[in-house]
Amino acid sequence: MINNADEFARKTAEIASEHQGVEILLLDITSIADFADYFVIMTGENKRHIEALSDAITTAMKNTEFKLTSKEGNSDSGWILLDYGDIIIHIFGSEQRAYFQLEELWEDATALIRIQ
Repeated sequence: MINNADEFARKTAEIASEHQGVEILLLDITSIADFADYFVIMTGENKRHIEALSDAITTAMKNTEFKLTSKEGNSDSGWILLDYGDIIIHIFGSEQRAYFQLEELWEDATALIRIQ
């Protein structure tokens, strides 16, 4: 049972790892942002993998108290954003992740999990 945003974010990182997500990063952004508490950032190896990661996360988290409020982008764009309110999940292709460099943009955030 997932009881809070921290548990939800950590479970999301675990699901990404189980589905071979690459360079999974969980950031606590509570001290530097007011629109969310956590970012979960990961890379998919190709379009199919990006979509599979998105599907795995949304399916696994469907019956939690956290509801998907918005899904932006698609695997063709190389970036899917899943907005669960306090938790925002970024699923990138490698080119898009290198281009947007969210890790550098949010370098003042606290990294809670790093899975290579």
